[in-house]
Amino acid sequence: MEFSNPFDDPQGLFAILQNGQQQYSLWPQQCALPDGWRVVCEPQSQEACQQWLTAQWQTLVPTHFAQVNA
Repeated sequence: MEFSNPFDDPQGLFAILQNGQQQYSLWPQQCALPDGWRVVCEPQSQEACQQWLTAQWQTLVPTHFAQVNA
């Protein structure tokens, strides 16, 4: 089955991106990187990406909010 939206493809490969606020995003391998984001984990399966995120991402609070509340 072909998916019209690459974000919905369970068989797709996804990179993990990080922005300046240290937030993460799964990003389809075939899509151009959005401005302000960098690759922190090379393309792999959604399941492997979820495992990586579970181990690495400790908070949903953007960096600038965390610094204000510290």
